[in-house]
Amino acid sequence: MQRINYHHLYYFWTVVNEGGIARASEKLHLTQPTISSQITQFEQTIGHSLFDRVGRSLLLTDTGRDVFDYAEEIFSIGRELTQYLSGRAMGKGYRLNVGIADMLPKLVVMELLKPALHLEMPVKLHCHEDKPERLLNELTLHAIDLVLTTGPLAIKPAGGIFSHFLAESPMVVFGTANLVDAYREGFPQSLNGAPFLVPGGHPGLRQDLDRWCEENDIWPEIRAEISDSALLKTFGAEGVGFFLAPSIVQDEISRQYGVVSLGVIEEIREKFYLFSAQRKVNHPALIAIIEYAKNIADKRFKASGRSS
Repeated sequence: MQRINYHHLYYFWTVVNEGGIARASEKLHLTQPTISSQITQFEQTIGHSLFDRVGRSLLLTDTGRDVFDYAEEIFSIGRELTQYLSGRAMGKGYRLNVGIADMLPKLVVMELLKPALHLEMPVKLHCHEDKPERLLNELTLHAIDLVLTTGPLAIKPAGGIFSHFLAESPMVVFGTANLVDAYREGFPQSLNGAPFLVPGGHPGLRQDLDRWCEENDIWPEIRAEISDSALLKTFGAEGVGFFLAPSIVQDEISRQYGVVSLGVIEEIREKFYLFSAQRKVNHPALIAIIEYAKNIADKRFKASGRSS
């Protein structure tokens, strides 16, 4: 197969977006026969039909749908590149590609990234969630700028990847107001037999919880194990059971999910890390994130928590 002609790909993409050759010809300022000819040449080059011609209508083939999906991504990146170059030329901003470990609570991500959104120079965030090992591999390839995750990791980062400790946070036990009222007296022993939601896909936190329960002879009734942190909190908001979350986002969780704090378990703490491909970061947004976390460490991450 010959190298793809991106002019032909663009004509095809425009026809699909505009809903037909007639509208595409108006947008491209080309005649309809010219566009039809270009698409025919494109089909011959790639060796596949992109459209089924039914009467006067054009319907995408299976290959056509796949090619259109690729074209969408290609031209979307092209627009971003144009905007990026325009912004950089005018000194209007930075781009920050962030890898987010899938076990990291979304509200914590928002809290950690907040300073990057308030710099004098605008920052455009590109956030990508995945397993930590895949994200660290992308970081090694310089496909992303940083990885946010909890620690310790089950894997050892490759050479040339540097870990920056951000802070740690004690865990708060949350539940609905009725549930908290029923189990408030005698906390934390009151959790023995209490309905509880535990995190799945986060072995470190689950192990810490199990160890704490064993050491204190406290055995809650596990109602569900849920990997998605937002779904876990949604179940908690419905009164299915208590759940744990970092104290850094205590106020946000109470406001967003309508739950209150039963108490803080100081012995269970979650640590947050930023991984970069440089020992000394120089990206303004990365510097802001690290400094912000350090500045609030004593005030919020290491705080004992406030009961609601």
